[in-house]
Amino acid sequence: MRLFFRFNIILLLLLIFTSIAYSQSPKLSWEINAVKIEKPLELTGKMDNPVWLQSSPVELNYEVTPGENTPAPQKTFVRVLYDEKNIYFGFQCFDSNPEQIRANISDRDKMFQDDFVIICLDTYGDFHRSYEFAVNPFGIQGDLGAIADGEDSSLDWIWFAKSDVNKNGWTAEVAVPFSSLTFPNKEEQEWRLNLIRTIPRATRVQVSWIPFDRNIQGIMTQAGFLRGLKNINSSGSIELLPYAMGQKSGSLADTDNPASGFNFKSTETRIGGGIKYSPSPDFAIDAVINPDFSQIESDAAQISVNTTFALQYNEKRPFFLIGRELLMNSMYYSRSINDPLAAARINGKSGKLSYLYMNALDRNTIFVIPGLEGSSTVGSKLQSFVNIGRLRYDLGDESFLGAQFMSRNFSDAHNYVFGVDWNYKFWNNWYFAGEGFVSKTKELNDTTLLDNSREFGHTGIDASFNGEEYWGNGIHLNLSHSSRSYGFSFTFNNFSPTYQTYNGLFDKTGYRGFYMNHSFSIYPVDFFIDYISLGAHGNLEYDYYGSNIEKVLQPSLFIRLVGQTNVNFSYLLVNDEMFRGKWFNGINRGSFNVNSRPLNSINFSLYGSVGKFIYRTSNPEMGKGHNLGADLTVRPTSQLNITFSYARARLSSYERGDLFYDGNIYRAVAVYQFTPELFFRTIVQYDSFSKAYELYPLVSYKLNAFTTFYAGATSDYLNYEGVYGIKNVSQQYFIKVQYLLGI
Repeated sequence: MRLFFRFNIILLLLLIFTSIAYSQSPKLSWEINAVKIEKPLELTGKMDNPVWLQSSPVELNYEVTPGENTPAPQKTFVRVLYDEKNIYFGFQCFDSNPEQIRANISDRDKMFQDDFVIICLDTYGDFHRSYEFAVNPFGIQGDLGAIADGEDSSLDWIWFAKSDVNKNGWTAEVAVPFSSLTFPNKEEQEWRLNLIRTIPRATRVQVSWIPFDRNIQGIMTQAGFLRGLKNINSSGSIELLPYAMGQKSGSLADTDNPASGFNFKSTETRIGGGIKYSPSPDFAIDAVINPDFSQIESDAAQISVNTTFALQYNEKRPFFLIGRELLMNSMYYSRSINDPLAAARINGKSGKLSYLYMNALDRNTIFVIPGLEGSSTVGSKLQSFVNIGRLRYDLGDESFLGAQFMSRNFSDAHNYVFGVDWNYKFWNNWYFAGEGFVSKTKELNDTTLLDNSREFGHTGIDASFNGEEYWGNGIHLNLSHSSRSYGFSFTFNNFSPTYQTYNGLFDKTGYRGFYMNHSFSIYPVDFFIDYISLGAHGNLEYDYYGSNIEKVLQPSLFIRLVGQTNVNFSYLLVNDEMFRGKWFNGINRGSFNVNSRPLNSINFSLYGSVGKFIYRTSNPEMGKGHNLGADLTVRPTSQLNITFSYARARLSSYERGDLFYDGNIYRAVAVYQFTPELFFRTIVQYDSFSKAYELYPLVSYKLNAFTTFYAGATSDYLNYEGVYGIKNVSQQYFIKVQYLLGI
């Protein structure tokens, strides 16, 4: 381990020297001018309206994956128009083998494994967020919000698309209302733009309007310019989103007694909705009253056995998705707001300053109380008032300074968190980022909710809700470098034992950690391998008082093969850890992940870890076992999609061979898409750890991302074995209508 970290320091010095010496070659200027038309364009998907000829086409000439700016294998042309309310993009996608086009009729955002084209728009040109609008050959839409470190498919906007498959390939027409975008409030716009086409065949080919330099991180920092947009505006728009729902639910009177009888409650109805007002293109106010944040699709079950920390789930609720680009890298976890009675938000941008403020009155508050070796999750019937505030000042070229405030107040308790964060880009492909936080907590004085003697380090303060009051602090620092052939990052974390955020899911505190990562990339040409990455990860962690609690060294290998197949292997060569006062040496294990889509109709993946694990109980010991999983998706037709998932975990004593646990989770999801708007879906799941069965049928009709109709049921069963067998313990039937109104 010492040799590994000495190697890191030497390599870091070499990188700094070569980066100072590195000079970037001059770039060509890429631009396209949008042409204004007088009348709205009716979308047909065929690109046969003569009005398209008013705009000069640009060609997507460059294969950027797996090729490196090599000639595109297929011709693609794009034209851009606009009118008073919309911007239009028209794609002509030629294909020498149109019978090989991969496309399916699916729900929104489920088309990213098909052929598709995508429009990437950064309306402020600050590289902090971009809109991505994608469409496949059947006109199925997908939209993403892109930030510096990834893409978010949970975001939706109102926009329109039509496509048409023909003997020469396929065409697509896209209309994006200006009211769906935020942009500077000025007379003439200059947006950053990239245009990409994905062609999945023997390998997944991507062609671009602009060549990419792999020594520069991200695609939008290399994007071209969209010009010609003059006197556009989306100010004064008002959106109303009312909903109504009804449900009938019942449950077993006592789940511990299968003979206790099943009782249905009276039918419940609920109405509510939201309003959004945008007085200018770069400012919006929105609020919700009695919002419906029910989950239409269940969270896929995760194996929680032998886990001492809280599990995290993705956000799916529409209200909490707005402004996520400002909060993605913070300590905020939106699902900590569990059941709000009402919520409101303002967000906008003025020059280089972006801002967001949100508050909510939350019901049935949930607490996650962190620790060094585990966290405690507590449910309650309490109401709390939540405030989230965020400022970010753009310094240019992806650099920024930010500040954040979070609070949660009860009648006799509170939690406040204040923080600053930053990102500084230098030497073209180096980044120094960080966050610093201070927390102030006054606990509830109610040990009936949480009575736990687990101490926060050596502070004398414990996890029980006994009215204690304390401060905490935390810092996260990261230095990273990314280039064509080499990537590097160094991270330092320091979180005091008493740091807490009731608005987050930050579950590990009381430690200091150092982490290093390296990756070396190889790009074979004319070979059955498209890409190879060799990596190494190492970390050292200490408790807050200087005692070593973890050492890790993990080499890895990633290979992207032809046939759209990815293979990833890693091995914990060094893995030593202190847990519950006991030091464990040599917790070695290997991990793998294989996924492949050789045909349009088949997609599968295998993943897992095999080797040694700590059995994390009050009396821990070394175990041997595995965590394994597999997914198989089949598409018998372009409208039917069936996914089978399997996960299992097994662990036994390394010395004695006694079995600690052995269980499985089975899940099947079947979707029949009648039209792009209408589908029937059913989910069946079995968890052998809890002997629980779940059945979730659903009918969905989506006129757009926000005007929706749902009707479905949730059924939960337990296997009591013996004379009672499998019994229904919980049942719900529901119907929901939601309609977006624009004024």
